[in-house]
Amino acid sequence: MSEWSEVEVFTDGACRGNPGPGGWAAILRYRGTARELSGSAPDTTNNRMEMTAAIVGLEALKRPCRVRLYSDSQYLRDGITKWIMDWKRRGWLTAGKKPVKNIDLWQRLDAATARHDVTWIWVRGHSGHTENERADALARARVAETGRNNEIISAPAASEMCQPTGMSNARARRGTRGASPVEASAERHPPSPAPRNKVPPSSLASGNLMSENRARKLS
Repeated sequence: MSEWSEVEVFTDGACRGNPGPGGWAAILRYRGTARELSGSAPDTTNNRMEMTAAIVGLEALKRPCRVRLYSDSQYLRDGITKWIMDWKRRGWLTAGKKPVKNIDLWQRLDAATARHDVTWIWVRGHSGHTENERADALARARVAETGRNNEIISAPAASEMCQPTGMSNARARRGTRGASPVEASAERHPPSPAPRNKVPPSSLASGNLMSENRARKLS
């Protein structure tokens, strides 16, 4: 555990109408390098986008890591830290014996979390938290692009928020042992939106969710 890479993941989700078109974003930071991932869904909910952001952020890590994951979603944080064990014990049923909503994403998140040592940190949304604001901007940009013939709309330019004070990317790379765990593959396949009124099939294979990974190394 002491040799595991330490990574920060900042996530956010957005939805217009709830349900409606939605977007998600995850920012992965490892030492002096940051990678931004984002995607959209034509008909989804805010909770599903919050969960998708966390899932893709964790799945993008190439090896087990010690992760500090920041989210402004209490639903996400409480679900994965407080509720999920009881859900699993009941066979993915709530205390009222009803199927857990978003079961496909909870199961996928559970599997993604099991690979890492994750600390879940809740941050208040729109409170000036720099990384949360950046993730929010990315997610909202993806909401705006849905239904526009897949036209790519650029999010606001990234600031220096992922650059540790006094450390350049070159210095960070020289100080890194082995390949960065945040160098995700060129294409990710986040969960497809599931029908909201029925329990999704047990298969968690990726579907037709429109997605695009955006990655950059900050100068």
